[in-house]
Amino acid sequence: MTRIFESDLELGLGTRAVHAGQRPDDPTGAIMTPIYQTSTYVQLALGRHKGFEYARTRNPTRDALERNLAALEGGTHGFAFASGLAATDAVLKLLRAGDHVICGENVYGGTHRLMTQVFAQLGLTFSFVDTRDPGEIAKAVTPATRMIFVETPSNPMMRLTDLAAVGALAQDRTLLVAVDNTFATPVFQRPLALGAHVVIHSTTKYLNGHSDMVGGAVVTHRDDLAERLAFLQNAAGAVPGPFDCWLALRGTKTLSLRMRQHDSNGRCLAEWLQSHAAVQRVYYPGLADHPQYQLACRQMSGFGGMISLELGSAARARVLVESTRIFALAESLGGVESLVGHPASMTHASVPRAMREEMGLTDGLVRLSVGIEDVEDLRADLEQALAKATK
Repeated sequence: MTRIFESDLELGLGTRAVHAGQRPDDPTGAIMTPIYQTSTYVQLALGRHKGFEYARTRNPTRDALERNLAALEGGTHGFAFASGLAATDAVLKLLRAGDHVICGENVYGGTHRLMTQVFAQLGLTFSFVDTRDPGEIAKAVTPATRMIFVETPSNPMMRLTDLAAVGALAQDRTLLVAVDNTFATPVFQRPLALGAHVVIHSTTKYLNGHSDMVGGAVVTHRDDLAERLAFLQNAAGAVPGPFDCWLALRGTKTLSLRMRQHDSNGRCLAEWLQSHAAVQRVYYPGLADHPQYQLACRQMSGFGGMISLELGSAARARVLVESTRIFALAESLGGVESLVGHPASMTHASVPRAMREEMGLTDGLVRLSVGIEDVEDLRADLEQALAKATK
């Protein structure tokens, strides 16, 4: 397993992003972590090696990324995976047949699909509840419950979960708390410090930030969970290649800077969209009228660049997403470039329609991933697209 250097936790977040888990290359002094593009390692003698036997188990480039991500989240153990869903898959494999999971009803569609169409067939049971209310979580607990799984902010309804309240509830009942922190990133939210036991990321998104790799990660501060996760990572083998690890490691170096710009642009556009006649509702935790704004201020240090807006009909949503010039119509989020998507037919198409509609995820909902471009250009792009959508 990959454990971070203890001294890394003493550094500020921006410094950790650049340096944590990395040291100059011993043979050459190279300041950048090399890409160890190898599948195996020559051993000194039978039973004697330099800590590396086979690249599925360990790779020096991956080790550096795992240490870096663990330090950013304030954890002690990091594990990199081939995708965010592979990371979620590993976390669910901490459980066994017969165990029960309480999950937020508004999570990424792929997470919902993995739970209901894969792990449900393997003996896990799931209750999808509105985790905005800790009381709803408490009511869903059964003798078989072993884990509470949440996204906060959630995708795409921007619902928040009170992590401190969930951590206290879980501690009283010895439950595991898993938090998908992809939207907020460790720059704006630190789930482990609020009572979570494992943090999950799609490193494809903000951590990498450049839309040029796919990956996932799990971070924990518990040695027992780390030991099991290390086994699962090696046994199942859903690991990223060294080049993808290098790309993600390059991305985290600018994470702190990028997130400030995503946040600045996100706040500006959310406030502007809120007063736009063509927009029925804006979902963004940084707006003062967001029903959980006070919680957002309490457990987050920024609100990020993810915004959802309700246009009232699928027709209007279609015109908007097909009319933008800077916002690109595409899956994913968190890159330096701005993206626009239609959750009902894209990221959440696998979620049953009745469940989508119950939580407000309508066919008229559009999701924006606000990039780091000049905000005036982004606003002008949305203005012309909204004008077309409301003709």
